[in-house]
Amino acid sequence: MGKLKIIVSTTSLFCTRIEWALKLKGLEYELTVEDWDKGKSELLLKSNPVHKKVPVLLDDGVAVAESKVILEYIDEKWKGGDLYPLLPQDPYERAQARFWAQFADDKCVFGTWGAACHADALEKEKAVESTLESFGYLEKQIKGKKFFAGDKIGYLDLVVGWIPHWLGVIEETGGIKILDAESFPSLHEWAQNFIKIPLIKECVPPRDMLVNYSTTLLSYLRSSAPNKP
Repeated sequence: MGKLKIIVSTTSLFCTRIEWALKLKGLEYELTVEDWDKGKSELLLKSNPVHKKVPVLLDDGVAVAESKVILEYIDEKWKGGDLYPLLPQDPYERAQARFWAQFADDKCVFGTWGAACHADALEKEKAVESTLESFGYLEKQIKGKKFFAGDKIGYLDLVVGWIPHWLGVIEETGGIKILDAESFPSLHEWAQNFIKIPLIKECVPPRDMLVNYSTTLLSYLRSSAPNKP
């Protein structure tokens, strides 16, 4: 097997899901961490010339970009035998996992950041309500199950795996509240079960690092937002 390398940012929730997948597969890899203070590296720009974003998986020099695409690549290339499966074998269940993964990124990740960015109280309230509705769909998907994939973590668990660690940081720095045990009991219980897994916990960045990053990012986004007439 060729050498595996991931181009990452230490604070990106999209990067950690790739590390989780490789560890579940039992694959060795090397991390190349981007230093944003120095700008984007030549390796990143060469490996992902279209979006110029992390994460990027380098499999013996061949580049694969976009986190969900990388997850599927990993699962498709390293499968069978004793290798840990990420996606379900059943075609319908695989399609459902892909659908909800895309939904979770589009509506929950970006919805949460969008709500946190608003300085206007009324706009923030509207954004939070919309995001709560999106999280409600995830609550229905996890209800009655330990993990989204069933008894073991799978593809969708990795995609929404930012919730137990990153969400609280965004709530704190953005002045919002999304997840609580009363409104989303099943999702809250899932989050507690997920983050307790040693393999999962060992990959998450320190919380204070995320708080500093989120505070800086939100300040920048708010200052650069266009003023309404």
